[in-house]
Amino acid sequence: MSETEALFSVLRQSADADCVAAIEAAVREAPDRELCRINPLDFATKHGLGEEHTIAAFLHAARLGLFDLSWNVLCPGCGGVLDVSTTLKSVNREEYDCGLCAAGYKPTLDEMVEVTFTVIPRVRRIEGHNPDTLPEVEYYRQIFWSSGVDLPETLGESLAEFTIESIELPPGGKAVLSVQLPNDFVIVFDPVTHGTQFLDVKGEPTRERQSLSMVFNNVKAPVGTVEMRPGPLRLSLENRTDRRVLPALWIAADPLHHLLGKRKPFLTAKRLLSNQTFRDIFRTDTLDVDQRLKITSLTFLFTDLKGSTALYERVGDLVAYDLVRQHFRVLHEVVAAEAGAVVKTIGDAVMATFSTPDRALAAALRMREEMTRINAERHSEDFLLKIGIHEGPCLAVTLNNSQDYFGQTVNLAARVQGLASSRAIFVTKSVVENPRSAKILESSGLHPTMQHAALRGIADATTVYEIP
Repeated sequence: MSETEALFSVLRQSADADCVAAIEAAVREAPDRELCRINPLDFATKHGLGEEHTIAAFLHAARLGLFDLSWNVLCPGCGGVLDVSTTLKSVNREEYDCGLCAAGYKPTLDEMVEVTFTVIPRVRRIEGHNPDTLPEVEYYRQIFWSSGVDLPETLGESLAEFTIESIELPPGGKAVLSVQLPNDFVIVFDPVTHGTQFLDVKGEPTRERQSLSMVFNNVKAPVGTVEMRPGPLRLSLENRTDRRVLPALWIAADPLHHLLGKRKPFLTAKRLLSNQTFRDIFRTDTLDVDQRLKITSLTFLFTDLKGSTALYERVGDLVAYDLVRQHFRVLHEVVAAEAGAVVKTIGDAVMATFSTPDRALAAALRMREEMTRINAERHSEDFLLKIGIHEGPCLAVTLNNSQDYFGQTVNLAARVQGLASSRAIFVTKSVVENPRSAKILESSGLHPTMQHAALRGIADATTVYEIP
């Protein structure tokens, strides 16, 4: 048995069998480009697999050394990859600049950081392992654009629609391009260095040859705009890097915008941090102690076991301890099943996160059902669970050597849980007004009751909803 076969044998013991079979077949048979920066959500769709099982399978495969896991900082505008890291700890700049969009962005974990998987060379060598040898079209497909840009199979034809001219320059190379400038906005762009120059071409056409020089280096210079007239241009290009560059002249018109406008779901850093499998097997590979990464929307669920002190007194420490452990095990299973993650337990309480409010609400309803079932089996009311949910912005941080969250959203979610009785679930307005949450409530025949509550540490009264 080869090393790779042995690793897949181990993977089958920890991940969904159908997912492992699809991944193994892809490693064996798929074209090279399909194994470079794999989008696990796209992979799941193409193979008819569940997203959560697929994500878990790729995470286990990465831990075993079958794939490299990559955190890619994206431009929200064009979908280009602005930076690539093997760990989230390297996403540490205050701002990331996109030359193609001439814009700077403060990184957030919602839609600006994607997580992809690339097969490692020891398992199978692919052309993407040497990006500087990729043809121009494949460089754009596999390296420059993110896995969330829905690129056509005929990408070369799409690029040709708005490309005036392109060239490959080796390290230290120089070239001169003679082109005709149309009466359009033109972009000189290199996807390797992200070097960019805008040409605002307008006015009366000219027969006089215009000249422009552009140097590609590793310095992120501000993007400028030069006014020119339609007509001949002598473009001098120089590559001062130790890599080949792929400069091209693009017309910034509908064909370019149409190509960039097609998007598909991808695995965000936010979603991965709220994935139980990731938290279980990559505990320390998250953030540095001094890192603070913003998440614009995350949903927090807090639970607490009502009357646990009385439970210990009534049944004794040993029995009570076993019961509390059973309750934790059930809550962990429910959270994971709803694509969430348990961040920590505090006494008899649980703090969990979900990427969307509907997932948290579905988990809360399932938790309540499970506690009711266990109580019925025990002919008791030992498991009385109080639940609160809130959604909003927060910071991803490291506390006590584990990945955690900080901010007013976290505080408010904990306070909302404190309002709950043993059966009711308390949620905030943003949770109830989420369209998918509303569908869950409607299908369950539940009618939330609005009330205004004074929460400790919160100046103004907060609108909350009780789900009976």
